[in-house]
Amino acid sequence: MTGAPRIDAILETVLYVADLDRGLAFFRDVMGLPVLSDQERLKAFDVNGRGVLLLFESGATTETVRFPGGTIPPHDGQGPVHMAFAVAAGALEPWRRHLEAQGVAIEGEATWPRGGRSLYFRDPDGHCLELATPGLWDGY
Repeated sequence: MTGAPRIDAILETVLYVADLDRGLAFFRDVMGLPVLSDQERLKAFDVNGRGVLLLFESGATTETVRFPGGTIPPHDGQGPVHMAFAVAAGALEPWRRHLEAQGVAIEGEATWPRGGRSLYFRDPDGHCLELATPGLWDGY
């Protein structure tokens, strides 16, 4: 058996939310992510040119979408999932101050064996979000 072809990166990460407009406001205004697409069906954000964060309404993507270019299979998710944003080592404390000024509670923090540090907090839908500095993983 031969090895799989190389994967270059994770392109999209999806969160399922109860209110798309509330999610849009949080990730645009609190997290500072530029809006790539503000459609009725989904919201898309640029993550520093290195990825895309998509928001879909919970339960609203359980049917196949057909359009002139093809089909998108059904998908959905539930519960408070986890995702991490990469930030520079010197950005963690400014992020802490920014989140606290926005009324976002820091729920946890960690210092990792390789020297990375993380802050944990929640979005309005209860997803566990992390800001992580280099030194968390091999290669980061």
